[in-house]
Formats: sequence, structure tokens, C-alpha cells
Amino acid sequence: MNGEPHEQSPGHVTALIRHFNDLRDRTHGGSVSREDKEAHFAHAVELLAPVARQALEEINTHLLLDTGRVIATGLQREADGSLSASWDLAWPEQLAAGVGPVTLLAYYGIGFHHPHLRGATVRDWPLNVFTIHDAADLLPIMRAIATGDLHNLVFQADYRIIPAVTRPPPEPPRRRAS
Repeated sequence: MNGEPHEQSPGHVTALIRHFNDLRDRTHGGSVSREDKEAHFAHAVELLAPVARQALEEINTHLLLDTGRVIATGLQREADGSLSASWDLAWPEQLAAGVGPVTLLAYYGIGFHHPHLRGATVRDWPLNVFTIHDAADLLPIMRAIATGDLHNLVFQADYRIIPAVTRPPPEPPRRRAS
């Protein structure tokens, strides 16, 4: 591959190659200045928003039985100059247990060479999103981060914060006799 993403490479491999190339070249998306890199990050946050919501809504639907709520911050500048955006999935059992929500966090630390993606308990993943296709390629990664985050939250509390584990499944609708 000699340092360039191959057309047939899976999205996560392409993202890692971009990440390694950025480290090698001291760039991000071809940009050198912090200002240009921040513009890339702001665009990446826009592209990631629907993908992050999808990953969290899948957990809400299938594991939390639609008892959760996704809360998005939008792009924010921190006091130290860092940029971040997050999508949190909170639900009653998690709140009652006193543990944090499942979190997908895109952040560009002030001392960082380029932005990253992480969960509340699952840490850094390189963030190299420049197109809708790049953002869509991160869906499996976001699913994995959200799933890992939820797994870690269960260990901070216990399995009872997952409604699908503690409640009986809903009964299927009964068919009427003809």
C-alpha cells in the first residue's frame, strides 16, 4: 500500500492509513495550520452527527427498549481552546445507578496534531472524516465504541441498567380470527 489508502481497503483500514500518513506528514486532511484543521473538524462533526445518532438509537431500540434519549452538544470550544462535540445516550436505569451515559465524543485537543473519536469509557480512535462516505464508514466503529462503552458501564453498575435483560420481551400482537 506504500502509505496511500487503497481503493479496495475497508473504511477502518483507510482511516488508519490516513492517520499514519497525517502523523508522518504533520498534516490533517492536507492542512497544516490549526485553523484549517479546525475547519476540517467542524465539517467532520456535521458529517458524523447522523451516524452517531444511528449507532446510539440502535442501542436504545434493541437494548434499552426505547427508554433512552440521545442528547447532542453540537460543536463546542472548551476554555483551553480545544474543540469537541458529543452525543450521549441516557436512560432511567443508568441515571438511577449513578453512572455516566453511553457517549460518543469527537474532540480536537488544543495540543493535538489531529482530532479523535472516543467513548466515555472507550478511549481514542483516529478521526479522519472529510466526506459523507468517510462518516458512514465510521458506523461500525461508532457501534463498537458505543457497545464497548455500554459494556463498561454495566461493570461500573451491573446488568440491571439494561432493560432488555431485566424486563420480559413484549408479547407479539395477537391475530384476529377471520
